[in-house]
Amino acid sequence: MDITGNTVFIPGATSGIGLALALRLQDAGNTVIVGGRRTDELQRLAAQHGFATVTLDTTDTSSVSAARDRVLTDHPGLNVLIAMAGISIVEDVPSGSFLSDAERMVETNVLGPLRLLAAFIQHLRTRPDATVMTVSSGLAFTPFAATPTYNGTKAFIHQYSESIRLQLTGTSVRVVELVPPAVRTDLMPGQSEVEQFMPVDVFVDETLALIEQDPEATEILVETVKFLRFSEAENRYAQTVAAINAQA
Repeated sequence: MDITGNTVFIPGATSGIGLALALRLQDAGNTVIVGGRRTDELQRLAAQHGFATVTLDTTDTSSVSAARDRVLTDHPGLNVLIAMAGISIVEDVPSGSFLSDAERMVETNVLGPLRLLAAFIQHLRTRPDATVMTVSSGLAFTPFAATPTYNGTKAFIHQYSESIRLQLTGTSVRVVELVPPAVRTDLMPGQSEVEQFMPVDVFVDETLALIEQDPEATEILVETVKFLRFSEAENRYAQTVAAINAQA
């Protein structure tokens, strides 16, 4: 993925990593379209930062289709889709009360990116140089006990990214998987206050530096996430699981 000169659509960029990435990409010379559910927040971001915006809910297929039509009408040169939207909820599986939260996470974290890909892939294939960026997590590789469904949804995204990359071999569309570590965002209550977690700006700066250094990279791994990403490959899986869950 080139770091500049793109037209980028980022559903889920109204806060956190998505917003920081949108700002950096815009500063780097890309046209950025931000998607989200809250019209008032989108209007604020448009006024404050000059983003193009579109309202959508990735849990609703018709909303995704309508957003696609709007984006492609206004920005026919779109060549980068970053499927950023996601949620994480702590679950208590032994209590049996987890199902509704689990379903919400699957709906958003798994079916949301699939809906986006289904909506945009045919257009992206018409572009001479296109990118689909998926967003998994270090927890796809080393689990945090409190968020089993979240871990599982991100493991799905990793394997799905690997698989669609194979299907898209020989086309103009590359698949890039962004693998964040624990970052100071509002993904979960209190997460933005944890000093051990990576500051959002530092994460996004390192992410874009990695993309610029290797535009052909298929996984974007900041240094911090390698502790989780390679725990099994480096034969320290049990120790790493124990370490991250001891911090809970």
